[in-house]
Amino acid sequence: MNRTPVPASRTLKLTLAYDGTAYVGWQRQLNGLSVQARLEEALARLEGQPVAAAAAGRTDAGVHAVGQVVGVTLVRPMEEEALARALNGLLPADIRVLAIEPVPPAFHARYSARAKTYQYRIMNGGVIGPFERPYVWAVAPPLDVAAMAAAARRLEGRHDFASFQAAGSGVQDTVRTIAWSRVLGAEDRPAPAAAAPCGWLHAGTGRLLVYEITGDGFLRHMVRAIVGTLVEVGTGRRTPASVDELLTVRDRARAGPTAPPQGLCLVRVDY
Repeated sequence: MNRTPVPASRTLKLTLAYDGTAYVGWQRQLNGLSVQARLEEALARLEGQPVAAAAAGRTDAGVHAVGQVVGVTLVRPMEEEALARALNGLLPADIRVLAIEPVPPAFHARYSARAKTYQYRIMNGGVIGPFERPYVWAVAPPLDVAAMAAAARRLEGRHDFASFQAAGSGVQDTVRTIAWSRVLGAEDRPAPAAAAPCGWLHAGTGRLLVYEITGDGFLRHMVRAIVGTLVEVGTGRRTPASVDELLTVRDRARAGPTAPPQGLCLVRVDY
């Protein structure tokens, strides 16, 4: 009796860009649309069966990405370029597959990652243009960029970031290593990532500030809590040196507010 051979599965690494405005975040949730749900639905239509997609980072509601990495296992044979075209034909216009490449079966988008890079954009003063509003935090008071840059540098190294973790998080180990924490445009040397700010059309009169951070991992709302703290430094409510105390006291209530999500963008994941 002849049996039809079972196609061998293959593991693929997908690089995605998405505008997070309309989504509850990357991860599937009971209420609201998620990027994960949209991608898995498109994959299932091509594969003919459910497909699980694991991302490098669970971006929150309203957060964007230009370099999100997703791992999937598929059976249907299709060249990577053809698969990317097919997925983009099924996905909404605010989610795009930028690249697909084969990876070893042991690859995991989250656990195989060595580092992630985020950028956060602040529009300081002036008129906020209509193309900027969904992608920046509009801060009206003048900001001392030099003070913010000095505070940002103090976060580099291996520290306990409990003061910058969202309240109620169940994560026990809050120690992370930050390789790069800079306010772009305020430093003499360029960022090693040479990453352009998350793409957009500038049509306002305010001053654009971009905060970039690279680390081996991030706590929930960690980058946004850091940005809220840096803005307090910029407005003179706290000093750059106060960041050192925050890394010691491990108290979220002592740090600045959580910056709004629309200014945050996942720009790159390193493996």
